Amino acid sequence: MPYWRLSSFYFFYFASLGALVFYWNPYLNSLGFNDAEIGELMAIIMATRIIAPNLWGYIADRTGKRMQIVRLGSLLCALFFLGVLLGDSYWWLAIVMTAFSFFWNASLPQFEVTTLNHLGENTSRYNHIRIWGSIGFIIVVLALGFAFDLQLSYSYLPWILAFLFFLIFTNSLLVPEAKSSHLRIDSGPIFQTIKRPQVLYLFVVVCLLQASHMPYYIYYVRYLKLYGFSHAEIGFLISLGVLAEILIFLVMRRLYTRFSYRKLIIIALSLTTLRWLITATYPTEFSIMLGSQLLHAASFGIMHVVCIELIHQYFVGPHQGRGQALYSSMSFGVGGVIGSLYSGYLWQTWGAQTQGSILFYTAMVISFVALLVAYFGIEKYPNK
Repeated sequence: MPYWRLSSFYFFYFASLGALVFYWNPYLNSLGFNDAEIGELMAIIMATRIIAPNLWGYIADRTGKRMQIVRLGSLLCALFFLGVLLGDSYWWLAIVMTAFSFFWNASLPQFEVTTLNHLGENTSRYNHIRIWGSIGFIIVVLALGFAFDLQLSYSYLPWILAFLFFLIFTNSLLVPEAKSSHLRIDSGPIFQTIKRPQVLYLFVVVCLLQASHMPYYIYYVRYLKLYGFSHAEIGFLISLGVLAEILIFLVMRRLYTRFSYRKLIIIALSLTTLRWLITATYPTEFSIMLGSQLLHAASFGIMHVVCIELIHQYFVGPHQGRGQALYSSMSFGVGGVIGSLYSGYLWQTWGAQTQGSILFYTAMVISFVALLVAYFGIEKYPNK
């Protein structure tokens, strides 16, 4: 198994994600865009996840050439992103962000399938590979936080992202193709899988969960800046959350032996709801904010690993790529668009009066709805 080559791809991919989701908003703000426009531009990145992963997933499932698609998507993502350096008008950036994110969002779902196929029956080792994505995320978020505190101009951010995107492409050239371990399974039409109640409810839950996360991804930096936090302090808080995510990755195998997937989902959503309540209510209390960030282990760590495993079990045979693509589309795509839009419009309307707390109270409500859907909708299925 090409452990380090798989791990390196996650490292660079999530390093670029950390730079983009937490610092692209301040970058756009530095260009003079208002918050409604920022929300719309961020929604474009999420909207391409509705279409792109499914299109590329269909092609990958038909051809079996997943890594060729990952390489092509990574290369075109890096090339199209260079357009950001050529202009900064609203419509130009909208076009460029549509183009680069269409290919950027195509890569990860197919790489997830490649990783799981390399693992074969040892899918529990996925966490030990995916952990390097979290490490890359932490390093970039912390480094940029310190750099911006030292008065590094936000104008350097596009160059940093372009460099990371080209590193993703370079690493993809080193990862070999993996044969599917389920190619001979008679899986039937993919619609038969999608219409199963447990699959539909899972998609609704992940959509709502991601919608609740978008105020955090888009506005957390500016939210805490309102209360006097430095970029380094904010970077530390974000990194603490990802560190908690890493620790939960390391113990997920033990959690599987004690809890069903359903129980893990309900626990994670309960803690996610609590997290947004704390974030909205105590933004001036650094020690309490530290505690809320530790809950990232549940709101992202547990949910992501459980969902990846469930999708891998539900969508077998020739449907693996489209299964992971549908998960990406419903969570980061549909949920991301909803979250980006309401975040931008609420911040634009209420930011000055409430200093952003309204965003996280809204996120709390959405997370609670996801909890109700999971509790009443997701069946009590066994782990295996």
